[in-house]
Amino acid sequence: MIGLISATAAGASARDRLATAWPGRTRVYDGPVREAVERAFAECDQLVCFLATGATVRLLAPLLADKSTDPGVVCVDEAGRYAVSLLGGHGGGANSLATEVASTLSATPVITTATDATGIPALDTLGLPFEGAVATVTRAMLDGAPVTLRADAVWSLPPLPPNVTAGGAGGAPATTRPTGPTAPQGVPTPSTPGTVRPDATLLVSDRVVPLGPADVVLRPPSLVVGVGASRGVGVDEVYGLVVDVLRDAGLSALSVGELATVDAKADEPGIVGAAAELGVPVRTYPAGVLASVDVPNPSDAPLAAVGTPSVAEAAALAAAGRGGELLVPKRKSSPRGRPAMATCAVVRRAPRGRLAVVGLGPGARDLVTPRAVAELRRASVLVGLDQYVDQIRDLLRPGTRVIESGLGREEERARTAVAEARAGHAVALIGSGDAGVYAMASPALAEAADDIEVVGVPGVTAALAAAAILGAPLGHDHVSISLSDLHTPWEVIERRVRAAAEADIVVTFYNPRSRGRDWQLPKALALLAEHRTATTPVGVVRNASRPDGTSHLTTLARIDPTTVDMMTVVTVGNTATREIAGRMVTPRGYRWQSEGAR
Repeated sequence: MIGLISATAAGASARDRLATAWPGRTRVYDGPVREAVERAFAECDQLVCFLATGATVRLLAPLLADKSTDPGVVCVDEAGRYAVSLLGGHGGGANSLATEVASTLSATPVITTATDATGIPALDTLGLPFEGAVATVTRAMLDGAPVTLRADAVWSLPPLPPNVTAGGAGGAPATTRPTGPTAPQGVPTPSTPGTVRPDATLLVSDRVVPLGPADVVLRPPSLVVGVGASRGVGVDEVYGLVVDVLRDAGLSALSVGELATVDAKADEPGIVGAAAELGVPVRTYPAGVLASVDVPNPSDAPLAAVGTPSVAEAAALAAAGRGGELLVPKRKSSPRGRPAMATCAVVRRAPRGRLAVVGLGPGARDLVTPRAVAELRRASVLVGLDQYVDQIRDLLRPGTRVIESGLGREEERARTAVAEARAGHAVALIGSGDAGVYAMASPALAEAADDIEVVGVPGVTAALAAAAILGAPLGHDHVSISLSDLHTPWEVIERRVRAAAEADIVVTFYNPRSRGRDWQLPKALALLAEHRTATTPVGVVRNASRPDGTSHLTTLARIDPTTVDMMTVVTVGNTATREIAGRMVTPRGYRWQSEGAR
């Protein structure tokens, strides 16, 4: 819940605008300001104070306890011009809240956190549990000091700055390095020459490792714990077994991604409670699925009880998927004075890379969706057509590796993007418009198997951008057809155009005309003319949404194909489409309805 506090009429007005825009997310605190702040601070996850920053600081100071538990606080000035992230930028979510508040109130977000200001990903915002000296390592990253990255495997982290360099597999953190006169050029040094500063080390590991004063370990969700249990097992027995097994194997409980078991145990309180203690979900499988998993330690007891010779090992291996490594075979609990009621096994899942197929829209920056921007900033590897990369290069974080190529190399880019994701990286494959419409999603997904995570990010495709400029030509059934016969035989294209013509469907032509393909558009228009009148409206839009974009409305009889190129989309109306006040409009119902009709 977000607490809203104001002291003046102007502040109350902005406060109420926010409350109206975010129903169910906010709670207004009235009364004396000090009391309102104290109550909101105790009851809410976040606060928005419509007060001066100085006054807000003085009110908050006696309430502060710990950055890991204090709510995030955003301060909005009296004129509503700025939304300042004041407290809990990362842990309390104040930075993202300030951006949201600013967007809603048409203000400017003010975020002073160094990582956000420089585009360097903050270690406490990566979505992974962490241990160690986050502030020290982050400072080294910001200062440009050497930071050694050591990882047990490649995980899909966001791009890290160039001063973070790979130092081999995970293990003991780095030692120390001399600073002062012998320090590398450009690296900030302490004021006293010859002192020793610990090397900063960033580890990515599920193993328990000793940490020095300048070390951070990120815990990837690499471990799956399979659990078998008798009916009525206690939470303490299951949880204690899991903790003991992980400790003895030198593994961190923070890297446990889930508990896995058989369907028959989905509601077993001991298993559900142990998962809650670990803060992870429970995944279950039918006994038949687990029975088909090859395990080293099958048993007759679970076969008789739940229909599979293995629960703990089989469930862990099934949940880990392809490439899972059994680290700890089945082990029984050891309660005093009675038989064991729980078993568990631990499997390490292979790192799974991430491929985001991102549509950049038709070209205008304000038509690039926030989700697309987020994926671009999350990716450590960007793959795309060189001219598209140039459009969004400024949105990338420092350290992003860019793989770009020219026209005609779509399949190569798709293979490259999938290969990088298979190597464990976070990859963004970009295309114009919507990446799934005549773009990169199809060739990429044809290459991708289930060994990588695939995310599709929709974009505003050219047909929609052109339609918005023309008016409302797509108000009823419509179809998009590419006239490029480089990948599709013309006979197939012609059959589709004829079908659209006979069905009286609005048609948008992509790739309508190029230097080497100048007859396809006139032929397609002629096919439509067999079923539509010469006065049928036709919209021609070039470079939709871009500064040099043009558009004009003509008719099926008067369109000049020589004015069309590959940067143009051509939209041909159906028999109900009309030109109204210079706009192309197709009715929602097939027939035009009288004014006031439903």
